[in-house]
Amino acid sequence: MKLRQNVRHWAAKRALTTPVVGEYVNDKLVDMHTDIFLGKADEGRREERRAHLDDFFDATMDTYVAALEAGYPEAEAREITHIQANFDFFNHGWAEMMEIPSDELEEHYRRYQEFFERYGITIDDPLGEFRPVDGVADAPATPDRMAEGEFENAVAGFADDAYVVDGDGELHVGGAEEPEDVDVDAAPGVDEADLDADDEATAD
Repeated sequence: MKLRQNVRHWAAKRALTTPVVGEYVNDKLVDMHTDIFLGKADEGRREERRAHLDDFFDATMDTYVAALEAGYPEAEAREITHIQANFDFFNHGWAEMMEIPSDELEEHYRRYQEFFERYGITIDDPLGEFRPVDGVADAPATPDRMAEGEFENAVAGFADDAYVVDGDGELHVGGAEEPEDVDVDAAPGVDEADLDADDEATAD
């Protein structure tokens, strides 16, 4: 999968594993991801999906931290959560929100099969053991969109590894090296006065 990776991703990584501040960053990242993916949906479908996406993305933050703790690099840990989201979008028929075409789902699953199996994550059950005790809000499916086979926001051809574009526009396979001087204050949500700067770039 092709993702971006800049200083705010590194700051978010550190912040999410830091007490107190991690909660603010978690909430901000959930809001950002929900808004960005809803922006890809038809306007009339957005609000009916919001609660579901909020719950879903909140759960994937736990997945992200677990992947980091398991030794995955930042880019791969984040890619794992994006793959979970694409499994969920596929199951709901939300083709327009998918980042990868449906015929690449199995290949992405196989790359992280050991991690997915450890936590009971499958295409049919994208959250596995990370599913909240209270569950995830329901949202209507749109199977007709999937039947049409139009994945207008999907980027094909990057299923064999994590591909990241850094802050300088350079493409790295597997992700770039983590900077030594990462400032947690650069993470989304730490400074509540800075709510809109570079949001979309951070969500990828």
